[in-house]
Order: sequence, then structure tokens, then C-alpha cells
Amino acid sequence: MAALGQQGRPVDEVIAELTEKRAGDVKWSDGKTFGMVYDGGPTVQAVAEQAARLYLHENALNTQAFPSLRHIQSEVVGWTADLLNGDENTSGFLTSGGTESILCGVLAARKRAHIERGITEPEMVLPETAHAAFHKAADNFGLKVRKIPVHADYTADVEAMANAVGPNTALVVGSAPQYPQGVQDDIPAIAALAKSVGANCHVDACMGGFVLPFAERLGRGVQPWDFRVDGVTTISADIHKLGYAPKGVSVILHDTKESRKYQTFVFDGWLGGFYASPNMQGTRSGLPMACAWAVMQHLGTDGYVELTQQTLINADLMRAGIVGIDGIRVLGDSQFHLIAMAAESGSGIDMFALGDALLAKGWYHDRQTPPDNLHSTVSNTNTGVIENYLADLTECVSAVRGTSTADRSTTYATLE
Repeated sequence: MAALGQQGRPVDEVIAELTEKRAGDVKWSDGKTFGMVYDGGPTVQAVAEQAARLYLHENALNTQAFPSLRHIQSEVVGWTADLLNGDENTSGFLTSGGTESILCGVLAARKRAHIERGITEPEMVLPETAHAAFHKAADNFGLKVRKIPVHADYTADVEAMANAVGPNTALVVGSAPQYPQGVQDDIPAIAALAKSVGANCHVDACMGGFVLPFAERLGRGVQPWDFRVDGVTTISADIHKLGYAPKGVSVILHDTKESRKYQTFVFDGWLGGFYASPNMQGTRSGLPMACAWAVMQHLGTDGYVELTQQTLINADLMRAGIVGIDGIRVLGDSQFHLIAMAAESGSGIDMFALGDALLAKGWYHDRQTPPDNLHSTVSNTNTGVIENYLADLTECVSAVRGTSTADRSTTYATLE
């Protein structure tokens, strides 16, 4: 463990070393990374960078000091609520990302179940494809998870979920779409199930919140999933994914202000004064909030429709190319921007060895299992490179056939 130097270093020297450290990072700006960073183009980058400079130091802990951040949050939440067909009662907050939005949704469900229904041993029912953040929330907040297998097409088995709900159910979860295979759960059936036992229904639209509304405008078949569905109480939607804002900013929306109050913490018994938190954080950087506001204002609905159209073109081209390669297949019937590819039975292809071969050519995917597969979140970032990718994929499939790798780890996130 090295110690911090006694003397400071010149600005140019510090920045030069930081630049050098990035040499081994994935080259997302080349379009060769399927996920993690989403590029809306030069003007989107420019408006976000200028907003970031304006709000580099501002703190949303106290919006009396920074009233602009109160307005920014209110406007971004309002725009998102309108996008997801909320009404005048819909409300919410900005968070640092999808995990925090999910944590807030689970916390609100637990507190509501305790206060309104007297539940002291809360449970949540969710398909096995639901995001890992729900399990984190259960661990943090003391809920029992009833995890349900999915159908062969990877959509939630609502009948099995119905057998799992009961008097202690505080929350029932669906995704639009889910992350692993990119398919959309039957949200109307899940919401009705939750309502039948008086539980909250959370729709995880972290991946789809800034895709599905625009895909619907483009005529893509989108099943009902947002606040138009009776029984949906909370929705999470990430602006820093396909909303093309920099990390990290997400929205947690509640169908009513009454529901929203269950995620907040208010304390007036401290010598430091009144303390309130709308989410998991105390101090909150104004930078990502301002960037989200700026990007949304810059793009407008038309800009998002254009980016979504290009994203869907990219994803459709990629899916069609994968299907045309002997030995690999697409899992599920995703119609949007998430793609998981696996080996055909008996093909002799180790998907993780294939991932390593693609990475050697600069293409980065997440690893998933079961079955072993490579995951891609396709976006505007990948515009112009899909044909090159498919050529490299074809070459790599041939190269790795009959080989394997000892490394069986999966890579959605790492812990250092």
C-alpha cells in the first residue's frame, strides 16, 4: 500500500498520469463495447460536458442553498413521468442509478406493507431474471425473497408467481424488459397479481424506460408496462443508460405522492438540525442531475426517437447476423436492444472462450450463465460497427470451435 506523496504534483502531470491509466480501458467511443457507456453523439457529449462544468461542485443535500437543483430534479422527474404515462399524482426522485432506484422501490414497499397492513415479515416475489439489486435490497432491508423460475422463453411465469404470493407479500416484481435476455414480462398480469394481495408492483424499466416509449412511437410492438397498467405502483428508469446522460442518474417514480413518502427518511432530533433524505444518499452531486436535464432538453422527444430507431436497427442487424452463423443462437425473443447469444448444443463452442477471442479483437461483452452466454446491450454507440463485429464474430467462432477456457467467471460487475 503506497502512501500519498508529501508534496503535491503539477496539474499537467496529474492529468497525464490519469490519461495513461485509461490506456487499458475498453474503447467504448469506438463502438466496440456492448454496454456500460452509452454515446448519444457529439452534441449530446458537448451539452453534458458543459453542464458538468457548471455543476461540478453543487450539492443537492440542501436545495435551499441550491434551488436550481430542486427545479432540475422536479423537471426531470416530471418529464420522465409524462413519458411513462403518469398523471398529476405521479411523483418521484432522482437517484444515482438503477440499483438505488430499485432499493428505493423495495424500501417503499416494505414500509407501506408494515404501516398499512401490519406486515412484520415482508416478502417479495420475483422471477429469477429480475435484477440482482432486488436481492441486495432484500438483504439490506430484511425481506424474504421468493424467486420463481421463468418460462422457456425467459418471461416471468405469472402462474408460478401467483402460487408464491401470500399475506406477507409486500412487493411483486416485473421487468420491461429484463436484462439477461431482453424480453418483456407480462406486466398487466403481474400488476393484477400484486393488487390482488394489496402489495406494491415494481416495474424495473432501468433498461427500457428510455427505449420502450420511443420504440412504441416507431411502431415496434410494445406490450403494456407503464403507469397505464392498473396496479403498477413504482417504476425505475435509468437516464444514464439509453437516456444517454453521463453516469450516474436514474429516476424512481411512484404512482402517488403517498407512495413516495415511504421511501424518504426525515429526522428532526439531531443537534445539527433538520435532516431529510429522499433516497439512499445524503450529499448528492448536482453534476449528474444537471447533465441529465441538459441531455433531455437537448434531445427532446424527436432526438430520442432518432436514437432509438438507430439502436433498434443496430440490434436487429446484430441478431440477424448471429442467427446466420453456424453453432450459435440468440436466447429468447428480444425485440429491442438486449441480446444474449449462446452455443448450439453439440457445436463444440465454449462461449467464454469465444468472448475471450472477441475481446482480443477489442469487442467487450458481459458473461452470463446458465447457459453460458455473451450479453450485449446495443445502443447508438454501436452505430457503424455491427458489420465489422459480425465479421470478427464469424472468424472467432471458427477459431474457438473445439477449444475451451478454464475461466468460468461471469462479469456483470466486479469487486476489488
